[in-house]
Amino acid sequence: MNIRELLLQYWDNSMDQEDWYPPLGPALKEVTLEQAVWKPGMGAANSIWENVQHLLYYKERILGRLTDPDGLPAQIGNDETFRIPESSEQAWEEARVKLEQVHAQLRSKLEQLPESELEKDPQRFQSLITHDAYHTGQIVLLRKLLGSWPATRSYS
Repeated sequence: MNIRELLLQYWDNSMDQEDWYPPLGPALKEVTLEQAVWKPGMGAANSIWENVQHLLYYKERILGRLTDPDGLPAQIGNDETFRIPESSEQAWEEARVKLEQVHAQLRSKLEQLPESELEKDPQRFQSLITHDAYHTGQIVLLRKLLGSWPATRSYS
């Protein structure tokens, strides 16, 4: 298996193909607006939607670097990446759809990048995959606290 094949496999695992951890797609499936904005009362934690905004920001930054480096939006501080622009059912659905779309666009770029560029910097994608896994775990934990994630589940 070459670097591209390995990264593509991990890329798919992070969004929609179950492996050692639940993928992001199923972790967000059927999350209501109320669940998306909920935060536990115990200390600092980001909501599901705030995590989605954060993931989306960094995916868009990398996609922008690959497609139009001159058109990148201004870089913002990490804390600002968690901000929800508008809280509504429609905005929540749009955020989920946009996250899936940007993930798919990045997958396409990963398929097209020259092998030499992948070999030079595979960490760029590997770090994003690990970042997705980390925040997916947070989303699953929030769903468990909300009672909207099964206590036990099987996968294949």
